[in-house]
Amino acid sequence: MTLHIKLDDNNNVLQVWDTHPPEGEAGWHDAIEVRPVLVPHRQGYTAHRFDLDKRPIEIIWDTYEISVEDRKSSMISQEKSKFQQVVQQQAQLQINDNPAEQYEPTVVEDAKTALLLKTTAIEAATTHDELDALL
Repeated sequence: MTLHIKLDDNNNVLQVWDTHPPEGEAGWHDAIEVRPVLVPHRQGYTAHRFDLDKRPIEIIWDTYEISVEDRKSSMISQEKSKFQQVVQQQAQLQINDNPAEQYEPTVVEDAKTALLLKTTAIEAATTHDELDALL
């Protein structure tokens, strides 16, 4: 996708648009994003910067490394969210007026067991490869 950047007379970025700027308005330049390919689950994008000397202007995204500890924390949060969703679904069945739909305590207990097993495995992991194996 072509982007458009408006610069002032001192080459300060004023605006970035993903639609065409008004015809005849000065200071607009075409731009492109330069995004390095990320290693899934191991890298993320940081803030962007501009290379104003190139045409089209480049919007360059830098990367950062995701630590094993940060990834573990994220994975545990995701597992807790899955468990919470099961609990909420079962709670909804408990207050539902439909007698054909009933709360199943074993569903919640199974989800709790799955949560404990998964979080224990995540906490025991020491490398990204070990965490990948848990996906």
